[in-house]
Amino acid sequence: MNDIEDINQICESDIAIIGMAGRFPKASNLDAYWQNIREGVEALTEFTDTDLQAQGVDTQLLNNPNYVKAGFVLEDVELFAASFFDYSPREAEITDPQQRIFLEVAWEALENAGYNTETDKEQISIYASSSINTYFLFNLLPNSELIKLVGFDQIRHNNRSDNLATRVAYKLNCKGSAINVQTGCSSSLVGIHLACQSLLNHECDLALAGGVSISANQKTGYLYQEGGILSPDGHCRAFDAQAKGTVNGNGVGIVVLKRLADAIINGDRIHAVIKGTAVNNDGSLKVGYTAPSIDGQAKVITEALAVSGVHAETVSYIETHGTATVLGDPIEIAALKKSFSLYTQKKNFCALSSVKTNIGHLDAAAGIAGFIKTVLALKNQQIPPSLNFTSPNPQIDFANSPFYVNNQLREWHSQGHPRRAGVSSFGIGGTNAHIVLQEAPVIEQGSRGAEGQGSRGAEGQGRGYQLLVVSTKTASALETATKNLVKHLQQHPDVNLADVAYTLSIGRRSFEHRHIVVCQSIENAVQVLDNQINTQKFTSSPVSENPFVVFMFPGQGSQYVNMGRELYETEAIFREQVDNCCQLLKPHLELDLRQILYPTTATSEVTQQLTQTAITQPALFVIEYALAKLWIAWGIRPQAMIGHSIGEYVAACLADVFSLEDALALVAKRGKLMQQLPSGAMLAVFLSAAEIKPLLNENISLAANNASHLCVVSGTHAAIEALHQQLVANGVECRNLHTSHAFHSQMMNPIIKEFQEYLSKINLKSPQIPFISNVTGTWITTAQATDSHYWGQHLRQTVRFAEGITELGNKSEQIFLEVGPGKVLSNLVKQLQTSPTILSSLRHPQEQQSDVAFLLNTLGKLWQAGIEINWSEFYHSQRRYRLPLPTYPFERQRFWIEPQAKADLIYQDINDWFYVPVWKQAIPLKAAVNEQIIQQRKCCLVFIDDLGIGTELVQQLQQQGQEVIIVQTGEKFTKLRDGVYSIHPQAKADYDALIQDLCLTNKIPQIIFHCWGITTNNHSYSAIDLGFWSLLFLAQALGQQPVNDQVQIMVITNNLHNVTGEEILYPEKTTVLGACKVIDQEFTNITCRNIDIIIPQQESKKPQLIQNILTELTSNCQQLVVAYRGQHRWIQTFEKTQLETASLENSPLRPGGVYLITGGLGGIGLTLAEYLAKTVQAKLVLIGRLKFPHRDEWEQWLISHDHQNSVSQNIKKLQNLEKLGAEVLVLTADVTSPEQMQFVKNQVLTKFGVINGVIHTAGVAGGGIIQLKTPEKAQNVLAPKVQGTLVIDTVFGDEKLDFLVLCSSLTSILGGLGQVDYCAANTFLDEFAKSKYEQQKPLTIAINWCGWQEVGMLVNTAITEELKNRRQQHLYQAISPQEGVEIFSRILQRGLPQVVVSKQNIVTQIKQSHGKVNLGVQLDEIEKELKQRNFSKQLHSRPHLNNDYVAPRSDIEKNIAEVWQQVLGLEQVGIYDNFFDLGGHSLLATQIISQLRKTFLVEIPLSSLFSEASTIINLAEIVEHLILEKIEDLSEEEAQRLLGV
Repeated sequence: MNDIEDINQICESDIAIIGMAGRFPKASNLDAYWQNIREGVEALTEFTDTDLQAQGVDTQLLNNPNYVKAGFVLEDVELFAASFFDYSPREAEITDPQQRIFLEVAWEALENAGYNTETDKEQISIYASSSINTYFLFNLLPNSELIKLVGFDQIRHNNRSDNLATRVAYKLNCKGSAINVQTGCSSSLVGIHLACQSLLNHECDLALAGGVSISANQKTGYLYQEGGILSPDGHCRAFDAQAKGTVNGNGVGIVVLKRLADAIINGDRIHAVIKGTAVNNDGSLKVGYTAPSIDGQAKVITEALAVSGVHAETVSYIETHGTATVLGDPIEIAALKKSFSLYTQKKNFCALSSVKTNIGHLDAAAGIAGFIKTVLALKNQQIPPSLNFTSPNPQIDFANSPFYVNNQLREWHSQGHPRRAGVSSFGIGGTNAHIVLQEAPVIEQGSRGAEGQGSRGAEGQGRGYQLLVVSTKTASALETATKNLVKHLQQHPDVNLADVAYTLSIGRRSFEHRHIVVCQSIENAVQVLDNQINTQKFTSSPVSENPFVVFMFPGQGSQYVNMGRELYETEAIFREQVDNCCQLLKPHLELDLRQILYPTTATSEVTQQLTQTAITQPALFVIEYALAKLWIAWGIRPQAMIGHSIGEYVAACLADVFSLEDALALVAKRGKLMQQLPSGAMLAVFLSAAEIKPLLNENISLAANNASHLCVVSGTHAAIEALHQQLVANGVECRNLHTSHAFHSQMMNPIIKEFQEYLSKINLKSPQIPFISNVTGTWITTAQATDSHYWGQHLRQTVRFAEGITELGNKSEQIFLEVGPGKVLSNLVKQLQTSPTILSSLRHPQEQQSDVAFLLNTLGKLWQAGIEINWSEFYHSQRRYRLPLPTYPFERQRFWIEPQAKADLIYQDINDWFYVPVWKQAIPLKAAVNEQIIQQRKCCLVFIDDLGIGTELVQQLQQQGQEVIIVQTGEKFTKLRDGVYSIHPQAKADYDALIQDLCLTNKIPQIIFHCWGITTNNHSYSAIDLGFWSLLFLAQALGQQPVNDQVQIMVITNNLHNVTGEEILYPEKTTVLGACKVIDQEFTNITCRNIDIIIPQQESKKPQLIQNILTELTSNCQQLVVAYRGQHRWIQTFEKTQLETASLENSPLRPGGVYLITGGLGGIGLTLAEYLAKTVQAKLVLIGRLKFPHRDEWEQWLISHDHQNSVSQNIKKLQNLEKLGAEVLVLTADVTSPEQMQFVKNQVLTKFGVINGVIHTAGVAGGGIIQLKTPEKAQNVLAPKVQGTLVIDTVFGDEKLDFLVLCSSLTSILGGLGQVDYCAANTFLDEFAKSKYEQQKPLTIAINWCGWQEVGMLVNTAITEELKNRRQQHLYQAISPQEGVEIFSRILQRGLPQVVVSKQNIVTQIKQSHGKVNLGVQLDEIEKELKQRNFSKQLHSRPHLNNDYVAPRSDIEKNIAEVWQQVLGLEQVGIYDNFFDLGGHSLLATQIISQLRKTFLVEIPLSSLFSEASTIINLAEIVEHLILEKIEDLSEEEAQRLLGV
């Protein structure tokens, strides 16, 4: 202590901070928070354009020079421990993340303080603050589907800010006041002030105060505005000359407060002391509502100092509001000077800092962030730096003030008084708060040397051993919690072990999964716990909801000298009971029993004394009774009891049949009477009572029936010896018992009458706790318990222990606790019962173990079994302290409703729907100079071309030390030499063989250069074979093998893209882009990009080209397609364009023109036909694949067929076209057949004489993921668009068409799961149109249509129930037929080669579609949607199949069946049931395979379910084979874990 002020001087108004918790930017806990603060970390996150675009930030905004791309981010705000707090997933999703995280942190704060709100009786109040709920505004409110699903009332209820405090009160069982505090930026500090007032007014015993501020869109930047409060560069420079504003931050913090005097009494850990608080408002005497006021701030600081009773000169640190605004900083310092000048004129003694320079402005949580920072500074006796301070604001005269800005970490020295600090927080609107803090009083608490304050025993730990208890709601959390505890103890080896045990027991709730350890020291605890973690030896047992405790009291024979001696020395309750009993027994025994129980020296004489019945029986009673009283005091109360012989007297006494005094007198009398009888013998026989009964006679009695094949017989020495020899001769196991008399035999008869007469003088009462009678083997009745004759018979009759245990029943929740020395009864019960919990209280005399350790181990197991221990009583005789220990390890999961991104926003104006592709020159990627481009050695697979680019790549890669494997075209799969293969480009099996061989030789490719797209126009293979088909087969081959590592595929092509307009284009080549785009989407581990080049004429330029390609490989750029033209790097994008409303004057349409429409009887074809009929009364030639009735058959068809018939409906539409003035010719032809299309042309020319235009709408919808795509299916999709377009060009090319319109799709740009062929086909249309444009052929237009409502493939394609809702969403984004014809007319008039039609922002859609959103993610989203729509989806009965139901037999079959049942929604699936007969399809198959991979930890090929393993029995064989293969490479332990052994 010092001469001026005593740090331990306590004022009545002092408030202790006893618990804290928080999460801040780049700090998930307060340890990390303090480390960042003391080390001067600015926890700022800078965002890339890619990050911001993913969040939906407009490109225009990104390019604004005033847009600041940085922020203070709180990680994992989308996660929440919903199940821990009993929230359903849906409720968690629609609850404000601020409230969710505040709830978690409130729990952590209370655990940090060491309080369990379930058992502690403190009145707890809550004062909570939160910021505006942006999750509600931006994520929930715009989501009309969600609101429709759950109802607006539910969303409103879970997002009201005024529910913040009450939600915590409800979930944490806090019964004081629960008040929300909303005063803007000062909210959380005002909350602390109100909490202190509540404590001082004795409205509560404990108070939580804190705040939370979390923005749902925190990972976006902000637009700086001159004169605003936000910084222009993302940095907060409090009090600096360059200060121009603050930055918004995110975080949460909560403190637990208590009256200091109470905290000291209760042994709380005191982090710091609140000496005084004050709150006021500026009123109206200031510039404006949002402006700060010098007077208001000065008054609140002055008032807080006055309330605290401390002198301003003793305050050496101020945590300022410090927003770094031009107006705010000078006013804050002026207010501080004005306040301090009332007390002192001393200069530069008080340091200033602002946490906003570290973590930004946390709005409602700003005050608590600064408050916690200051408490941590006081605890650590260091003043942390204020960041970004170089030179002072010229408007602030620090030199003539008490203050200086502390811009470096300093040791905080006390100057003859306790360390003190002030914390300020000022809210917009004028509510100001200031708090004066002081360092905690010096109280020795929680260290292993702390023997003061009432601690006693080994190293101040009370007991020589401690029981550590840990519990969680899940097994995985239990392991994490245990690991966290071990880590904490390792980091704090000087902590007091008893205080650790105390805090874990009294300061934590008890959950279902429980773990215990009994230890002697911190080192011992770490060693034992660490060993249990490493060996997976957790002792957690099932917790019973209603544990039924049975006390068992053993009889004579279990006694030994010093039984329970350690307990007598350490456990006050046990000692008090033993002392009391021994005192009461003195008149009856004429000795002090303690001298025999616990002699100074254990001699043979003492041991002999204890074997005398007159001493044995009272001694056993005393120990058992004292133990029972100890257990009951600790909260273990028996629901039933059973004693063995003398043990029944303990049960009867506890049940109040007789008083303790009477019981002791009876036991002493009983023992004395028995002692006077002639000696006898007892023999334990391993036979049943029925088997032994014939051997009994007048000299031998059945003394006890202990178990099904264990009895005790009793009688004279001679009779027992004779029986012994007879049994041994017959091979029956038996053993003599060391007893002095033949108890429970006819030899007891002489004392029965005297004993009964003695009993008749005692007041016997009805039992208050049920117990089993030894005499009857069933529950004792009141009549028996109060009858002296019963107790007389009790000493003579057979002890029916086995019957008694049977009567108790075999219940899983039953706990048998032997209350006495040894384990005799416990061992007997194990033979009779299957109860999981059979425990003993005292060790066997042969066990060399501490009595305390043994008892604590039993106590721990009782707790594990579900008994709630009275920990307060357990620690009643000790002075213990609560310690900050690791808090609950929440198992947080993602519960988040994404905001509707701009890509999801539907533009309503048709003028916003048009885009055209453009190529833009990009900044060249920076290549490494004199360094390896690929830093690590990898396996590279190169498909080499005939033009030498692939070969050049191989040489470069080999020079850089990479392992290179070459693949060239050939006739069949051949391994030419090591590392060189040839395959046939069109042979799928060759690709399979190649990848399989590489996997077998452990040369799994990590990088693939596919250069077969570098060709001349006269290659022996077609461009589509070397491109699309080759890449498709390669991906399928990779997918069939267990390749999980990341694979990069670089598809190198030449002359693929029309970048500069000088390229010679080959449209068939572009089909490779379909594979490239969709591979990247469907395969989690594969990225696929296209690099298009022009091969330089000069050899000297080739090395630079190779360098560019390799640099693309290692760059982090996101572009799927890149082109190099010379030294320039180009990327493709799409720009919005305006297309004017069409007029016939400017349209290429001719009145009465002849127009041929392929797919003319489809929805889009007929819609466009109707437009042509209306506008120009066209002559329409409609081509379809299927035969259609001739014109003169139409009327008869309509009469003979239902009007819903599709042909009938089309006939009516054709008749309507004729009414509009069109002439209609319907022809049947396959657009891919040159002969058939030539025949069509001839017919048209014969009838109409000319063809003015062709509209190609024919097509087949794609479907089926790559892994399941057969060449036949893909060719079926490619043919109409690829071959069909080429046929149209060939057949009609010389007709001088006014236009050729090709109906393409957004799929060519966006790709899509299951759309590899359809994407390729439409990409061909796009490039074909561009190539015709460059050739200046008749106008050729590719229209990339979005979906059409009412007509088209989007509507007509059959899909599963699971996807119907998703299609409905797509229909909402689709265009109507009326809009379609308007779009068509505008595009046709404008004459551009390619126009993209989208009601959404196409650039954002591209980024989303080509982000790494793979098939598994998409399926998860579908599954999530299904769950959201029907959480309680019922399982349906098995459909009627051709095969009978056969149930799964093996574990593997059962696991597979369970997955099938859940995914298919069936109650049962048989092992011979076919997956497809059950309604399975490709998407469900992918889900099933994905889940089975997780279940069995093996790579099951996706294709297996579609081939040989479409039944459970076949799939199980494959799984078993894969498991056995995997086991060969595993250790024994890993194999056992895989098999679940």
